[in-house]
Amino acid sequence: MAGLRIWSPAFEHAGPIDTRHARDGDDISPPLEWSGVPDGALQLALVCHDPDAPTSVHGFTHWVVYGIPPSATGIPEGGGGQFVEGRNDYGEIGWGGPQPPVGHGHHHYYFWLYALDTELGDGPGLTRAQLLDRIEKHAIDLNRVVGTYER
Repeated sequence: MAGLRIWSPAFEHAGPIDTRHARDGDDISPPLEWSGVPDGALQLALVCHDPDAPTSVHGFTHWVVYGIPPSATGIPEGGGGQFVEGRNDYGEIGWGGPQPPVGHGHHHYYFWLYALDTELGDGPGLTRAQLLDRIEKHAIDLNRVVGTYER
């Protein structure tokens, strides 16, 4: 199958994310791997978002990463800081693991990978909305892997 692919060796697509990666655990980002970066991609960006969060109309952003060179084939566990990290909805730079309300059911964590036809020159701290605004006309391919978590 051609095209951009993303997966995690830490969880199956639509499978549970280990507590190690959650706020209740070690709060360390899961490893991610990808392939099929298209020709013409100058940079990659990644967003982890939980649309099931009851906090707002827009869900909850757990991770924003950009400035990823197209030659990269993944992010190791806890390794987002080797690239440029944005602000999550906890108000922090970097990864902020799952922490849905107790008894709220399964939440879905979408790890979206974007291949861009431009290089972002932004420093750390972009929010998900700011990043998506900047890449809106520059995404030449995208894909996602989804993990779940429940408390």
